[in-house]
Amino acid sequence: MADWTDCLNFGIRVAKEASEVVLSALQQKKEVNLKSSPADLVTETDQRVEKILISAIRKQFPQHRFIGEESVAAGERVQLTDCPTWIIDPIDGTVNFVHRFPFVAISIAFTVNKQTEFGIVYSCVEDKLFHAQRGRGAFLNREPLHTSGQEDISRCVVVTEIGAERDDLALSTMTSNIFRLLKLPVHGVRALGTAAVDMCQVATGGADAYYHIGMHCWDIAASAIIVQEAGGVVMDTDGSEFDMMSRRVIAASSSAVANRIAQVIQAFPCCRDDEDPHELRL
Repeated sequence: MADWTDCLNFGIRVAKEASEVVLSALQQKKEVNLKSSPADLVTETDQRVEKILISAIRKQFPQHRFIGEESVAAGERVQLTDCPTWIIDPIDGTVNFVHRFPFVAISIAFTVNKQTEFGIVYSCVEDKLFHAQRGRGAFLNREPLHTSGQEDISRCVVVTEIGAERDDLALSTMTSNIFRLLKLPVHGVRALGTAAVDMCQVATGGADAYYHIGMHCWDIAASAIIVQEAGGVVMDTDGSEFDMMSRRVIAASSSAVANRIAQVIQAFPCCRDDEDPHELRL
């Protein structure tokens, strides 16, 4: 098995460097533009940080490929191949960033042969660095992470997000899913405004599960391997194998909790990340 530790260490270094740009811009006035909905925002800082990350990584590893949130928003296709690929969300939690709500993260995943080799999530304001490498465990600021191991759904704190989708079907599905979970019951439902940090709470044991429909591969690719390497379970919301391109995920402390959530929640239709929505209309 190839050793991608040099890539991991370089990714951690550039994430920390780029976080200085995020933190500097956090308190400044921002020019905000809309993407797919009134809740899907982008700022100049999102675009700048992605350019900084990709430029630095490409200079070090010129043969590697990239999937970046803002590059895709600008029209690039999502193409996950067998080649070494960096999947980047320059600011996960842009709405938080705009409002100075203190959960903002840089998320970087690295795949080879379509398999995630490592993930990095840097929660900038908190100065918390989550990372994991396949087969080598998960860590928060270099300290080992372990999920809670909870198997009883009635004793769980569950994290989710309403997300950027604002059509009636998506909103009614997401709110009814929360209702169903609360009636199981669960101890509580929480939302931090960033999928990457949400999922990392499962890795720390602070939350017992996370689920969402409608997020993108750059939101969850890094945190998925962090949860898995911390001893957790990651799957599709229908209980099938996790597919980062499907835009559906459950991450949990145990298979029992993940499967119970899969039995309760429903998904709404959303285009896969690796499908071209223009081709689907033809």
